[in-house]
Amino acid sequence: MIRKSNEESLKEVIDQLLDTYRLRDKLNQVKLIRSWDKIMGEGISKRTEKIQFRNDTLFIYLNSAPLKEELNYGREKIVKLMNEELGGDYIKEVIIR
Repeated sequence: MIRKSNEESLKEVIDQLLDTYRLRDKLNQVKLIRSWDKIMGEGISKRTEKIQFRNDTLFIYLNSAPLKEELNYGREKIVKLMNEELGGDYIKEVIIR
């Protein structure tokens, strides 16, 4: 008979590996890039040059000054949407450039 106390779910083991080898930020960046179009829409996606995620901060590089200004007002909403997509509280700040 296997004791429950020695068992860990596959998800728990993978989470431990991601944290141990500091791969979570890289994995989250890949998820964000793949989800960006769906979450933000085609109009914003077309004006996005790149997005980066490091140290709890999402950097968004845009090629439209008016869009930069508009998204600056919605940074909290972007944090909320992106964290929902990632399934955790990983993004603390959004910087738009």
